[in-house]
Amino acid sequence: MTEDSQRNFRSVYYEKVGFRGVEEKKSLEILLKDDRLDIEKLCTFSQRFPLPSMYRALVWKVLLGILPPHHESHAQVMMYRKEQYSDVLHALKVVRFVNDATPQVEVYLRMYQLESGKLPRNPSFPLKPEDEVFLAIAKAMEEMVEDSVDCYWITRCFVNQLNKYRDSLPQLPKAFEQYLNLEDSRLLSHLKMCSAVSRLPYDLWFKRCFAGCLPESSLQRVWDKVVSGSCKILVFVAVEILLTFKLKVMALNNSEKITKFLENIPQDSSDAIVSKAIDLWHKHCGTPVHSA
Repeated sequence: MTEDSQRNFRSVYYEKVGFRGVEEKKSLEILLKDDRLDIEKLCTFSQRFPLPSMYRALVWKVLLGILPPHHESHAQVMMYRKEQYSDVLHALKVVRFVNDATPQVEVYLRMYQLESGKLPRNPSFPLKPEDEVFLAIAKAMEEMVEDSVDCYWITRCFVNQLNKYRDSLPQLPKAFEQYLNLEDSRLLSHLKMCSAVSRLPYDLWFKRCFAGCLPESSLQRVWDKVVSGSCKILVFVAVEILLTFKLKVMALNNSEKITKFLENIPQDSSDAIVSKAIDLWHKHCGTPVHSA
């Protein structure tokens, strides 16, 4: 057995007995001990491996720019973040946009709108599509991040990260079609025959980053890759969903039924879907390696 296959065997064994990524966790702890965190190495780690849950919020905060690389500044910077959170929340209560009964995700949305200069004149105004995207991401983030201040800042900066991908996102449906064709051309032909390709739930997949589609326990492994700089992982999650449910999709003969099914996929296969999607992503795009 080669060294790589031994390592893979160990990783699979660790995962089965509940010690997922023991070796990877040790590697990350070494990176996190540096006085000045190396952003590039943290990005590379996040692209290669799932982040251990106990370190995920910290790594995301550093990669999203909520915290600086220098350890000694973290406590002070988070104090400023908490003060800003409190000030914005207080302002919204003064103008009666939120109150104690307002759902937390809606509070996050109003805070984001106020800080980005997009607060509507009246809270009863209908939400825009971008607001619905924010709410979907915030709702998923709420299940991943316990602290409300952390949750707001990570959601806000995650959405801003997605906005940086604005030019890339419209290309993702075409990339999805390209990679699905490479993996299973017959399945793609079926989608085309049903006129389903243009009607797939691309907004759910690529704008909401699968929030509301995959359970948060699986979703956070996908978002590790998005936070660390890759929106292309979303394409391979979509491809793997189609491959996983190929028999079901092939049995459906119109675009409406296919789309409805894909918007509400069974949740019990989600961990396997994400693992296989990450493998597909590495297969087609290569595996990042640490720079010296």
